[in-house]
Amino acid sequence: MALRFISQSGTRLGSVSHSVLRELADSLLAVAFPSSCLLCRRELTEANWSGVCPDCWESLGPWAGAACSRCGLPIASDQVTQSGSEESGGAGPDVWCGQCRAGEYEFDLARSYGVYAGALRAAILQLKFHRRERLGRRLGEALSRTWSEIENNIEPRAHEPPLLVPVPLHPSRQRERGFNQAELLAQGLARSLNRGRRGRASEASGTAWQRRVRVEASSLLRARPTLPQAGLSLSGRQENVRGVFEVRHPERLRDRVVVLVDDVMTTGATLAACSVALRGAGSSQVVAVTLAASMPSRKRLGAKARAA
Repeated sequence: MALRFISQSGTRLGSVSHSVLRELADSLLAVAFPSSCLLCRRELTEANWSGVCPDCWESLGPWAGAACSRCGLPIASDQVTQSGSEESGGAGPDVWCGQCRAGEYEFDLARSYGVYAGALRAAILQLKFHRRERLGRRLGEALSRTWSEIENNIEPRAHEPPLLVPVPLHPSRQRERGFNQAELLAQGLARSLNRGRRGRASEASGTAWQRRVRVEASSLLRARPTLPQAGLSLSGRQENVRGVFEVRHPERLRDRVVVLVDDVMTTGATLAACSVALRGAGSSQVVAVTLAASMPSRKRLGAKARAA
């Protein structure tokens, strides 16, 4: 239920949800009763929406190392980088990992803001397991820093922006957790993009998006519960999510560019399985964006090098 404020003249001043009032109250309490930063545990000297101090936010920087130019996963091996460059004719930055060259992904492109390590990993764990919903939306705003590369690689549909589709949890898992962290990230990304009305102006057509970027959270479903992906092999992860995702309202996604949003990309198996369902529903293009990408393990790195 929303609370509506009416001026003395009877004019409606606005509608404020309970969640906004609760966030405002939390912020005011933070001024009266200083708390500690969620990441470094130092005392917060000023109230903020996320519970993370400015120094820790500065440490949540984007990944600046080598990465696959298609899936965006970090490449930590000179051998893999060199092999990819040779295959692409020495094209330098156009380097594909072994899985992308093998055609294992159904999405067109994937990008991650940072790597799943250090302060960014700690922030994601706070989000997922300690109900830091405001933190999730704030982290979602960081995803806008990947947007320029994404929009340069998508095909605009007239004046329609892409749809942001969060990777869904199974309903039982979402009830247990109380929220879907991917949806919070998508909301933060949409808020950041719409705040500046950032849209893609095509050099060829001169068109630009005239509608707000929105989150479509009810069309992609996880039809059955699955095991946690952590600890499974690549083949185990792929089998774990095979056929798990379904589309409820295909008419909302047909002929639309979809941007899948999730917290962490490890092997890409979950994003690929979502992409299969979205392609089947008629989406014209599927791009994935995650807050963090896992650094390849020695075992996975060796497999990529052999595939190269």
